Amino acid sequence: MDAIRAASVIDMWFPRRFVNGFNGRVVALRSSPRFGRAVSRYLTVVTYTGRRSGRVFSTPVGYRRVGDVVTIGVQFPDAKKWWRNFLGEGGPISLELDGVERGGHAVARRDERGRVSLTVRLDS
Repeated sequence: MDAIRAASVIDMWFPRRFVNGFNGRVVALRSSPRFGRAVSRYLTVVTYTGRRSGRVFSTPVGYRRVGDVVTIGVQFPDAKKWWRNFLGEGGPISLELDGVERGGHAVARRDERGRVSLTVRLDS
């Protein structure tokens, strides 16, 4: 499926207003006294500067962490643009981990099956 068709199918299933509302609830759930600790082990909020707009964006993502390396899998990558900020040599990113904002350098890669992941090396 080409990128334009994939993006329009995703937009049809999940209108932008729904996605923004869902993301807001995920962020709120992370700070919930009851569920926050459990949810934060698998979800974080990444903050980055757009490569063309220069604007600062934040979005919740699922992640896996091993030491100072965080891996973020991008679901439906052809329908999303944020990860493209980290193609090539990558760029700076910050993540909220264990209640602390951590900076790092992220690089996006697409595998032979079209899956996209970001590898973030956290700053010391």
